[in-house]
Amino acid sequence: MIIHTSFSDFVLFLYVHISHSDSSYDPSEMAVIKTKMADLFPAGTDIEKKLYSTIREYNTFDKTKLDDLLSASVQHFKSNGMVKDHTVFTDIEDIIRADGKVNSSESKALESITKLIAKGSC
Repeated sequence: MIIHTSFSDFVLFLYVHISHSDSSYDPSEMAVIKTKMADLFPAGTDIEKKLYSTIREYNTFDKTKLDDLLSASVQHFKSNGMVKDHTVFTDIEDIIRADGKVNSSESKALESITKLIAKGSC
């Protein structure tokens, strides 16, 4: 299952997922995501609109299909040559640590994403 047409959109969805893994959208995590978005999207992109559109997309997504989405997307973007570096790991860790604490649900989400990305060679 692939729902994103660009690697940047998928990565933003991943950032939103990791931010919400503790069942909240912490303002400090949102601020970190916004700074990361500057590297993901071209100049002139309405960062606020893009972020909140992705949050709405995430909130309405059937979470029982999340593992399928993440796995298929990693494989898709890897096969298209869009995955070039390991900055996604660092960015995810920055987002998780933004609020000054890492709870067990965030650790579990990070571990799951790390396994997917390592398997997909992101």
